[in-house]
Amino acid sequence: MSHPTHSTAVKVVEVGPRDGLQNESVQVPTATKIALITRLAQAGVRHIEATAFVSPKWVPQMADAAQVMQGIPRTPGLVYSALTPNLQGLEAALAAGCDEVAVFGAASESFSQRNINCSIDESLARFRPVAARARAAGIPVRGYISCVLGCPYEGPVAPEAVQHVALALLDMGCHELSLGDTIGHGTPASTRALLERLLADIPAARLAGHFHDTYGTAIANVCAELDLGLRTFDGAVAGLGGCPYARGASGNVASEDLVHLLHALGFETGIDLHALAEAGHFIAQAMGRASGAKAGLAILSAAGSAR
Repeated sequence: MSHPTHSTAVKVVEVGPRDGLQNESVQVPTATKIALITRLAQAGVRHIEATAFVSPKWVPQMADAAQVMQGIPRTPGLVYSALTPNLQGLEAALAAGCDEVAVFGAASESFSQRNINCSIDESLARFRPVAARARAAGIPVRGYISCVLGCPYEGPVAPEAVQHVALALLDMGCHELSLGDTIGHGTPASTRALLERLLADIPAARLAGHFHDTYGTAIANVCAELDLGLRTFDGAVAGLGGCPYARGASGNVASEDLVHLLHALGFETGIDLHALAEAGHFIAQAMGRASGAKAGLAILSAAGSAR
């Protein structure tokens, strides 16, 4: 791929504290979540999806959303976002001081029914008042689209299906769309095919890549999107995450691997990669597992601090 100038900035959105932790069966203590987010902020991460304001009945891991939002450090230029699928969640997020909120739709009808118990169009109708209320409050809204490169129930997803959801989310006021390869089936070829369709109608600056690394292709897919002009990517420290509705789907692309790639290609993120690796080591240790970040493990091993 072409080598960028060093003035080229890439926005990294850290989704580990929400997307990464929400499916964990063992409850992660509030203090651990706050400590993780604090470490991420100290590493220079400036966009952190901190939590989700959702029903504790359905997502017990996020029951402490308000406490997390109230306990994390606030500094100028640091944006904390939260998932808010309905007006009740949005009002709670606004009260807790969220800087940005997110809604989510799926490009697959089957996934939409299994995940949020309604059709794609019904889900979009539910989100319109949420987006309108957030915008009235002066809060930016991000849109997530699941299963953009494949569905666990339907298989391949047509780019036209993704385009339908994308345009609807933009129409309701989302400033940015995160394109989620929820089951990690994407390849550089399918990624390019999708983006060539979307970029005919949507500027690259409004799109973000969100890859799961089930088949080890997430970093290759990021390269394909960089080539096509995308400059925003989601990652989860230590490769946290997965999807409860997609059997076998692994975690998000590790933020450490993503940032290592970006820096190697000459892009700037504003993130201290060693400090990010330490944050990944912290949460992996706290959860009693090995980090899923190859770059993080290598960096700490070279520095003699991996234990």
